[in-house]
Amino acid sequence: MQNKKIFNIFGDDSLQHRQIIGGNVTNLFNLNNVKYQWANKLYRVMMENFWIPEKVSLFDDKRCYAELSPEERNTYDGILSFLVFLDSIQTNNLPNISQYITAPELNLVLSIQTYQEAVHSQSYAYIIESIVPAEKRNDIYEKWRQDSVLLERNQYIAGIYQKFLDERTEHNFARVLVANFLLEGIYFYNGFNFFYNLASRGLMIGTADEIKYINRDELVHCVLFARMIKEIWNDRPDFFNKDEVYEMFAAAAAQEMAWSNHIIGDHIVGINRESTEKYTKFITNQRLKEIGLNPIFAGFEQNPYPHLEKIADTNGDGSVKSNFFEANVSSYNQSSAVEGWDDI
Repeated sequence: MQNKKIFNIFGDDSLQHRQIIGGNVTNLFNLNNVKYQWANKLYRVMMENFWIPEKVSLFDDKRCYAELSPEERNTYDGILSFLVFLDSIQTNNLPNISQYITAPELNLVLSIQTYQEAVHSQSYAYIIESIVPAEKRNDIYEKWRQDSVLLERNQYIAGIYQKFLDERTEHNFARVLVANFLLEGIYFYNGFNFFYNLASRGLMIGTADEIKYINRDELVHCVLFARMIKEIWNDRPDFFNKDEVYEMFAAAAAQEMAWSNHIIGDHIVGINRESTEKYTKFITNQRLKEIGLNPIFAGFEQNPYPHLEKIADTNGDGSVKSNFFEANVSSYNQSSAVEGWDDI
């Protein structure tokens, strides 16, 4: 694949010739003339979804952290370590993807996503520095060095990204797009549910509020990559290998269950290996349907954590989970979006 020129004087910005990949554009942003109107909607929402991690108070969480059980603290630390990796790799890799996207309206949205991933990394640093004792903080950032399950998990997705940088073929780029969707759509959510589980029991409420902002951003990112994959697949039916996509989804689900059972297991009230399997297979099926493919896990159509899904919905109206994948998204404002926990 050939990446774009910074300024292509021979480019054609007409809508009839615009493509998400393989187009020939000037690389200038004429945002009054866009082909993918859904990208405009996402851009508006993402711009309005501005938030500052430090505005969420973590004062009570510091006391509460010391009162968690040893298993809860170990899970809290381990999930934070994995989340740090996920948003670090996204911040670094999204510009690599954008170099090969030839629809300016999508480049703009990807730039906002990159910014949001950086804010998420700032959020984890704020949580760690505010709550975790100083002598344990570095262990969270470097847990992958001692934890072979976490290292394997990190290497899988990083390896797909690196493969494209080493060999910039269409096949490898297709895998990068799918891997990005898997990361945004599957890898975060058992971890998010752990924090919501604690909050539903009156524990680490500030952390859960922080995670809610991150959760909402990640769902928009899911919409972005689901729409990109579907648009490319429609224009280029041969671009993605369907069998390989299914294999990647199955591998992602297996890794998510292995990691979640390793770091959460049966040690947390309200979460166990059975519910982890049900939730992971449920969300994997959902993500497959969002890119127009059939589910791979028969019988897993119900979320085993409906009470936690309610917590994740910052507006309380179902818009996070349902309307996002129709690109009918609503924005939030930090001063009013995250309510209390009175209804839990």
